[in-house]
Amino acid sequence: MEIVKNSSIFIVNSIEDSLNKFLAVYPTHQTRVIKNEEKDEFQIEQANKTLKEAYIASNETKYLFLCGATFRVEAQNALLKILEEPPKNIVFILLVSSKNSLLPTIYSRLPYKNLKKVVEKDDIELNIKKLDLKDIYTFIKNNQKITKDEAINIVETILIKANKENVKLNQKELDIFFKSIKLLELNSKPTTVLTYLLLSILEKEAK
Repeated sequence: MEIVKNSSIFIVNSIEDSLNKFLAVYPTHQTRVIKNEEKDEFQIEQANKTLKEAYIASNETKYLFLCGATFRVEAQNALLKILEEPPKNIVFILLVSSKNSLLPTIYSRLPYKNLKKVVEKDDIELNIKKLDLKDIYTFIKNNQKITKDEAINIVETILIKANKENVKLNQKELDIFFKSIKLLELNSKPTTVLTYLLLSILEKEAK
């Protein structure tokens, strides 16, 4: 990982893991991290902190990491001007989980790099044919903080595993998978969507 000299956007699998890798090579006293500690959404409060920090004069280059699986529209609008014309010696580094997290007006103003790695589609520990409530509870508990894109990947993985395990799905049941992906694309809560999907599979297997 090299130090980025200009404001940039990075699309990553895991915000936290990527942030830690970046911070390992950046000068601590010149680096600030701005993120929502309560949820994976960059809100107007974080945007205001960014503006305040950016306008504190610095004789050395100061790196501001703006982190969020999603960015609220009002937060992005608040940052629009400063991202286009940053103060002297200020470099903004946006870490997001998806290009769709950002407005075109933001995305078009900064260079970006996709650091996402393809996740294997068979790496979840669920036995579709022998699914029970305990399995579902454990799985959801272990995936409470996943991003929208990670949840979509899981839905696709479950569908592939169901096929491999010869679980016969009718059109109505297949539609549940497509509906789940659509809900996630519309920013529904990942754990809610996955719970709904897994309970639907459990109900099918119980018949």
